[in-house]
Amino acid sequence: MTAVTQETSAAVKRDERRAGGVAFGAHALHDGYTDLVYVMLPIWQAEFGLSYAALGLMRGVFSGTLAAFQVPSGMLAERLGVGAVLAGGTALAGLGYILAGFSSGLTLLVVALFIGGLGASTQHPLASTLIARAFSGPRSFKALGTYNFSGDIGKMTLPAAAALLLVWMPWRETVMLLGGIGIFAAAAIYILVPRFSAEQPAVKDAAKKGASAAARQRFAFPLLLSIGMIDSATRMAFLTFLPFVLTAKGASLPTVGLALTLVFAGGAVGKLVCAFIGARIGAVATVWLTETVTAIGIVALLPMPVEAILLLLPVLGIALNGTSSVLYGSVPDLVEPSRRARAFGIFYTGTIGSGAVAPALYGLLGDFTGVPTALAVVAAGVLLTLPITLALRPALAAARS
Repeated sequence: MTAVTQETSAAVKRDERRAGGVAFGAHALHDGYTDLVYVMLPIWQAEFGLSYAALGLMRGVFSGTLAAFQVPSGMLAERLGVGAVLAGGTALAGLGYILAGFSSGLTLLVVALFIGGLGASTQHPLASTLIARAFSGPRSFKALGTYNFSGDIGKMTLPAAAALLLVWMPWRETVMLLGGIGIFAAAAIYILVPRFSAEQPAVKDAAKKGASAAARQRFAFPLLLSIGMIDSATRMAFLTFLPFVLTAKGASLPTVGLALTLVFAGGAVGKLVCAFIGARIGAVATVWLTETVTAIGIVALLPMPVEAILLLLPVLGIALNGTSSVLYGSVPDLVEPSRRARAFGIFYTGTIGSGAVAPALYGLLGDFTGVPTALAVVAAGVLLTLPITLALRPALAAARS
């Protein structure tokens, strides 16, 4: 190996470490900020005498702004660069909580949460793009799966840190301190993010590719997005109905809490494990595996006693959340490198939006048919992803060849 080759290899490894560190850290911090709102809502209600409608408004402002500005964030990154926009968004997310610490009423709180949500909208599309740029092939599956898992770490640690800090200091100082982490993290992101050279859109030989292959590639990303939306809708509907299934079987509130914890723990593991499975056996086979296990698991728990359900839920959680890592890992294969930030923005917006709407739609079904029947429909619905995945197979195979 020549000195030049060794130097190039070392530079690639350095960029991979930096890209991974920035993306994983940003995901943990931003997802922690997102769930920190839940910790603060009861405190804000007591502090400002807010109604439940006002509390719902505040949560909706943050999450709605986050979802709505993901695509614009991706488009802005195409002009200004991923590192600059991700660093700016992280600073805004931290600034939102700092402003919340200065708030004296609902108006400033809403403004602060809007700013926080605006900053948080940059993370999913841009950190994912950073990982996809640094890693290629099956390694991108593993890297994106690890990235997906890192968000769950943030969801656990930042709200827990807030709860601990609230024992020792007032809530204003707590949120300002946690918001300050975002300012320092933004500086670190801007300094550490790799400066990749601009990627040019790949030019395919039309004669070699053929008209039918070109058509498959053109519709590949919408097919992947539809799978992601169905998968997200299934996950949110299941989590909505699960407490009611358990309480109908006589489960206490602590048992329901334990059940949800088991699902979330399994889901965190699934995001990581299924990415490695996808890298080994491919996206199509992994989606068939996870979605089939999800459907069978949902139907199987309906007649089970509570004790058996608790044993099943970690496995079901793995399948329920594991699909997402495989789908995210497939996005870079189906879009031009120069448009990945925009594509990730569209993908995350679609899946988050689907997950937000699904509980209401399935809830209407539950009102008319009962929860068990509605859950059976949820299980049947997730199987719609299987034929769509088969239609997607040629484009994925061509991208990996």
